[in-house]
Amino acid sequence: MGMNIVIAGAGDMGYHLAEQLSYDNKDITLIDTDREVLEYVASKLDVLTVQGDSTSFEILQQANVTRASMVLAVTTSEKTNIVTAVLAKQLGAKRVMARVRNHSYLNAENVNYFKNLGIDNLISPTMLCSREIFNMIENSSFTEVFDFGGGKLNIVGITLDQSNPLVNQRIMDTKTNPIFEDIRIIAILRDQKTIIPRGSTIVRNNDHVFFISTKKNTESIIDVLGQKKVDIKNVMIIGGDDMALTTALRLEDHFRVTLVNRDKERCKWLAENLKNTLVINGDYKNIELLMEEGLEQMDAFLALTESSETNIITSLTAKNHGVYKTIAHVDTREYIHISHSIGVDSLINKKLVAANEISRYLKKGTVDAVSGIYGVDAEFIQYSICKNNRVIKKPLRELYFPDSAIVAGVIRGEQVFIPDGDFLLHLDDKAIVLALPEAKVALEKLFH
Repeated sequence: MGMNIVIAGAGDMGYHLAEQLSYDNKDITLIDTDREVLEYVASKLDVLTVQGDSTSFEILQQANVTRASMVLAVTTSEKTNIVTAVLAKQLGAKRVMARVRNHSYLNAENVNYFKNLGIDNLISPTMLCSREIFNMIENSSFTEVFDFGGGKLNIVGITLDQSNPLVNQRIMDTKTNPIFEDIRIIAILRDQKTIIPRGSTIVRNNDHVFFISTKKNTESIIDVLGQKKVDIKNVMIIGGDDMALTTALRLEDHFRVTLVNRDKERCKWLAENLKNTLVINGDYKNIELLMEEGLEQMDAFLALTESSETNIITSLTAKNHGVYKTIAHVDTREYIHISHSIGVDSLINKKLVAANEISRYLKKGTVDAVSGIYGVDAEFIQYSICKNNRVIKKPLRELYFPDSAIVAGVIRGEQVFIPDGDFLLHLDDKAIVLALPEAKVALEKLFH
């Protein structure tokens, strides 16, 4: 019996979700009021579509929510999402989740009101995004940072240049360095292709390399790469909508934050709502203005305006003026793949962040968590090792692991391991596997 998932809202977020979930052969129905959008999605993905308003009983019944394992209400209207989720639950959907904008809804003391209405989870793309930005700035040497097991294991990404000691080395030759017992290269992004490395893989100039390490050894990656560690103190944000506000709120107690926005009234409002942020009214496309406001003294520059193009261009300009870390919010799918090659350090897309978060909830059976990486086709899947399983009898190298997957890390109670070929899995271990899509069927067989 497969999972029936109904998604209300076929915009970017609904599309990302449908795309991620359709890999897993789930039955997906998309509801949207816009016929053209639905036709586009149906031409690309294997999904059913229903045209209409998801707050209507007829439409919900047509989409078969009575038998849905999960209803995801992710339209751009918060009110539509809440009503859709409440009705879907009443009609018999097992779990329902609603995308919201209003931060006070997410306060711990308010979540229960929504639980009483039958909404199982609320998700705010903006809040998730600001959390991810904070992570990136805390670990600013890297372009991506993920953590597993509540932060016991880190996965970080970084682009290598010619001066890097790893460049032109085979991965097996790095083994002589004792540091590589606690850190490992688990993926390489090269010319927009994802490589799961083997011992014989040679690291090249301009490779974007992902490492896994235990929390305490993340620093040693920086040593091994000979990259200097920069402490971030001063941060400039451009933009003024919800995303810029949420991010400033999250950062302002830890860093010196300057926020530049064009709209005078909005600046007054932002200044009242941000305690420790310097709010400046001005045109952020004007580089002279940004220079006057101290661009060259900034350690980080966050471009969070509504325009992806503005965000990319101002980030590149900030980079040229010596800013160490730039993060651009990019709404368009097409740009995400080119970010590393054009020189913006990190791109963030709130719909993708949210879609990743939701697909974590949905992975079935022994899979606990999944995250994707921008531009990388592989994803992390966390499997719990249950008793009836052949994977605990043999060392990893004898398990016929697919070439397109790698066991990146293992969490065993409070301990974490970065396993090699001789490693034996134990009962109740959590294995974090990085897998390309073609490896999934083989992995299901191994871990079930």
